[in-house]
Amino acid sequence: MEQWHFVDGKWVTGNPPLMRAFDHATWLMGGIFDGARAFDGVTPDLDLHCRRSVRSATNVGLRSPLSAGEIEEICRDGIARFPRGSHLYIRPFMWSESGWMAPDPASTRICISVVLEPLPEPKGASAMISRFRRPSPETAPTDAKAVCLYAQAGRASGEARARGIDEAVMLDPLGNIAEFASANLWIAKDGAAITPAASGCFLNGITRQRLIRLFNAAKIPVYERTLTPKDILECDELFSSGNFGKVMPMTSIEDRKLEIGPIFRRARELYMDFAHGGLRSAA
Repeated sequence: MEQWHFVDGKWVTGNPPLMRAFDHATWLMGGIFDGARAFDGVTPDLDLHCRRSVRSATNVGLRSPLSAGEIEEICRDGIARFPRGSHLYIRPFMWSESGWMAPDPASTRICISVVLEPLPEPKGASAMISRFRRPSPETAPTDAKAVCLYAQAGRASGEARARGIDEAVMLDPLGNIAEFASANLWIAKDGAAITPAASGCFLNGITRQRLIRLFNAAKIPVYERTLTPKDILECDELFSSGNFGKVMPMTSIEDRKLEIGPIFRRARELYMDFAHGGLRSAA
């Protein structure tokens, strides 16, 4: 895997070591990251991902050493190190070196990674409802893309994989649908696109927000509302939105088979059209 990492003011290749044995982030998880994509010569919403990385850092008690604009400039410099059109995963990562329980904001370091990573094909995947739940805002830093949150998401993902299933659906503390373990969740029902209302238990994703605007611009009914497990088990379509795969279909939920349907197909078409510059009005 070809990869470049900007750390300590310079670009390095490979997989460089970043943390020491007693750094705050090593054992107290004082870290955040964000993810963005470059593909086919475009970088959809890269600026928004860079801004969110700075907000995430602030929300967990870190202080970004760089502004969002500076992070974006470095990301674009990294992208230029690959052939034009390469499919890349872009990750600003910040972590704390010192602090007792709470991180010392002044100790925040940053590494910006640009890695060759193809977009997955939208072939469909299986899903299940996990027993592991997303935390509430009072119990975890859910307003940040915080490293510590992925321990719980990883438990849900591991539960799915142990059953031979690709993806886990996570509930919120009240038992309503929150999101997939690693992406926001959508269903289609009676010709409408529906996504769980942003409750503070999961990140209101950048791709999720973009899709809402694209659906509205295309006059496709789109709703944010509370979804129960019953809703997802009785949906017409199920799909995800997120940075890694952008818009991806699910072809089963528990033991029920699903079709890759028209709302998903339109969602992916709208997003890719936007990404390639074809829908300026939805910017």
